Amino acid sequence: MRGARSPSTSTTSTTSPRRARGSRATGQSPTPSIAGGRRCPTTSGSTARSRASRRVPPRRLLVTGLSGLIGTALRKHLGTKYPIRGLNRRPVPGVECVQADLGDLDAILPAFKDVDTVVHLGAAAGDRRSPEDLLSSNVIGTYNVFEAAHRAGVKRVIFASSGSTVVGWEREPPLSHIVNGRYEEVGSWTPLTHETPIRPGGLYGATKVWGEALARVYADSHGMSMICLRIGRVRAEDKPMAPREFSVWCSQRDIVRMLEACIEAPDRVRFDVFYVLSANRWSYRDLEHARAVLGWTPLDRAEDHR
Repeated sequence: MRGARSPSTSTTSTTSPRRARGSRATGQSPTPSIAGGRRCPTTSGSTARSRASRRVPPRRLLVTGLSGLIGTALRKHLGTKYPIRGLNRRPVPGVECVQADLGDLDAILPAFKDVDTVVHLGAAAGDRRSPEDLLSSNVIGTYNVFEAAHRAGVKRVIFASSGSTVVGWEREPPLSHIVNGRYEEVGSWTPLTHETPIRPGGLYGATKVWGEALARVYADSHGMSMICLRIGRVRAEDKPMAPREFSVWCSQRDIVRMLEACIEAPDRVRFDVFYVLSANRWSYRDLEHARAVLGWTPLDRAEDHR
């Protein structure tokens, strides 16, 4: 595959590996506020146990787009583990929130006080949005989030990028056969890795490419840990709803587990890009890199919903 190189060459001590082929959110408790400084109970997992054994307080999170689909799933799964503050245009019940537009840098700055990690989920999604909306939310808004994090001394930003950064490769066989469900025509294929040249399919994907490139700038210029996640198709129904989604679907459980892995990732993960999908039989995006660097593997499969 030829084209412009992705800005996604990782800066960790792990070399780029070869690809590996490839329960729902329940209950919701009041989320501890950052301002209150209340410590939360930890959940299971080797990383969580390690942090607990060292008596390390849970990381304090700022989540943009907390009221969205992924933000809601994050809160349900992780809201009792981490103190969470939201940065939203509207309030989220039970959560400390700063209500501001991401396009206004001065207005969002107070939200970043006393925060360890920013999870930047807020965005105008999809190519049906106007260029003006995409520019305001995904270009200017993303710059403002990164800049506010830098000014506040935030150590890590987790950026919700998108598989739309490479979706243009679906225009050609064999990937076009895969996403259209013509599996008998597929044969073999080479998975896309974090080092595959970028190929957005529209303006939305192009804004996510911008976000990844900007993340690289902040990692290199300011020493921040900037982790970009090329997230697959997450559904409110939590199952694939179209033929293409049997390739690119990501369960709510798998994306939240990935976010947790990024929150808890070692400091040596300075800049990197990871695909986030469930363990789908017809996935064409590499998941081995995430396993090698973060120890994350998906638990769900699109095929279970046939």
